Amino acid sequence: MPIQTDITWWYWAAFIAIVVIFLSLDLGVFHRKAHCVRFKEALIWTAIWFAIAMLFAWGIHYLRGREEALEFLTGYIVELSLSMDNVFVMALVFGYFRVPAAYQHRVLFWGILGALVMRGIMIGAGAALVRKFEWTLLIFGAFLVFSGVKMLFSKHEGVNPEKNAMIRLFRKLLPISTDFDAHYFITTVKNRRMLTPLALVLVMVETTDVVFALDSIPAIFGITTKEFIVFTSNVFAILGLRSLYFVLAGAIAYFQYLKFGLSLVLIFIGVKMLIPGYIHLSVAWSLGVIASIILISIVASLISACRYRAS
Repeated sequence: MPIQTDITWWYWAAFIAIVVIFLSLDLGVFHRKAHCVRFKEALIWTAIWFAIAMLFAWGIHYLRGREEALEFLTGYIVELSLSMDNVFVMALVFGYFRVPAAYQHRVLFWGILGALVMRGIMIGAGAALVRKFEWTLLIFGAFLVFSGVKMLFSKHEGVNPEKNAMIRLFRKLLPISTDFDAHYFITTVKNRRMLTPLALVLVMVETTDVVFALDSIPAIFGITTKEFIVFTSNVFAILGLRSLYFVLAGAIAYFQYLKFGLSLVLIFIGVKMLIPGYIHLSVAWSLGVIASIILISIVASLISACRYRAS
């Protein structure tokens, strides 16, 4: 039987403190020296972050009950799945700037740290809107349907930093060197402090995540409006994104139907938010539908890739 304890500010403080400790160990101990993250290492870290997320889900089940544990799992799966599309864009950004493999983890670390702060602010603002104006959920739902349909018919056209407003602003206001200086974001050239190209990559990663958050955060509000569940599921998905990038970056081309599956997930959640008075699906059913769509799209992609290689 769950304890049904209230989520007080102590839970928020403890969770954030644990995340800070994990991140400190990650950068300060396990990845203190810049190095190329190999597939095996990335796979191990992906499994570790997934295991921690599942342990956290068990804790929610013990403290708050099955319903909120399922909400966390559904939110986590949605956020992690949508992040897989972000992996493709990150790979394009690293390729465009020709970022050495040894420096990519550090960019992702600081980029994801910034993403945690930005998403925390966006989740807080979204939750405040939903509390004050419940009809905001209808706007979120309509936006998700629109985003899903748009994703269904859009194509990846590569990345163009020159069209990124933040990149243009940085280049206009700040001096930027033409060469990398190891894994540093700031360098000194002829006694002048300058940003390195790696700093521009970080800006690109941050702004890209904000764009993806515009889809993912409304999506999780379609699953639950509980701020603690929304925030923690987002955090665990983002923390696992770094290692997931190194697992999938080289094989993302094989997941050709994943984008189709993700668009259906957005449309499903959006429709669910738009017609709550007509159709009610439990969290367990929603989790089953979302997981099935993603799993089918991944399996179909792998089968298609295998047939292509065999032909």
